[in-house]
Amino acid sequence: MASNTAENSRLSPGLTLVDSHCHLDFPDFANELDAVVARARAAGITNIVTISTRVRQHAALRAIADRFPDVYCSIGTHPHYAHEEADISLAELVAGSRGEKVVAIGEAGLDYHYDKSPREAQERGFRTHIAAARETGLPLVIHSREADDDTARILEEETGKGPFAAVLHCFTGGPELAGRAVALGLSVSFTGILTFKNSEYLRTIAADLPSDRILVETDAPYLAPGKYRGKRNEPAFVVETAKVLAEIRGVSFDAIAAQTTANFYRLFAKVPSPAGKGSAPSQHEPATSR
Repeated sequence: MASNTAENSRLSPGLTLVDSHCHLDFPDFANELDAVVARARAAGITNIVTISTRVRQHAALRAIADRFPDVYCSIGTHPHYAHEEADISLAELVAGSRGEKVVAIGEAGLDYHYDKSPREAQERGFRTHIAAARETGLPLVIHSREADDDTARILEEETGKGPFAAVLHCFTGGPELAGRAVALGLSVSFTGILTFKNSEYLRTIAADLPSDRILVETDAPYLAPGKYRGKRNEPAFVVETAKVLAEIRGVSFDAIAAQTTANFYRLFAKVPSPAGKGSAPSQHEPATSR
């Protein structure tokens, strides 16, 4: 780990960060949503993606995205609710994704930690969301917790049916899942967990991933990073995760901001980039070393 590469955690002029995953529709933000978005802007966060957990509640999520010019949203069903929304069809996901501010599919995937939904329902929902990502060309936001083997299996099987863009959000899996995802051309996103003292294994994975496959996020209101741990998380705090990511990769804070932001605009291509979409390779090109 470089000791001084990320000492300056203030963004240089012209550089920005993005919070690629949070939940602004959760009650935690209801009383100060304007202030939360304002603090993110003040911290240099140019865009925020607020992520869907229930298709049946998507209208409220979309209203938040419509309220703020720099906030976008996804459409999808979290694996916790796969059994509640088992009737959500591919056609419904595709139709719901057509709005200007809807820029991704998900979050969907597998959660074997809580197992709040039967695993068969989770897998069916996961595959339906993959099909929606493939059909729309929008990236799939994947939730995978304690389900590395099945997540990798499903991703490989579905890629065999045709390519799709995706990101493993809030990555806490092992190096094999990360490697298999990258081999498929997918991206990996890190939250404040990267900053926790007991996350050395995760920092080792993050240090070795190809530079064109890494993203940062908050997953707010959860998982506040570093000095904010124990508090409610919010998009402005993504700066702390980016700072640690820079340190463990031995690059400057500016470099990690530029790289992760370029990666975001390439993956979430429906979001207009204020400075172009960068020059990183396409999601479906072979991964390169950092």
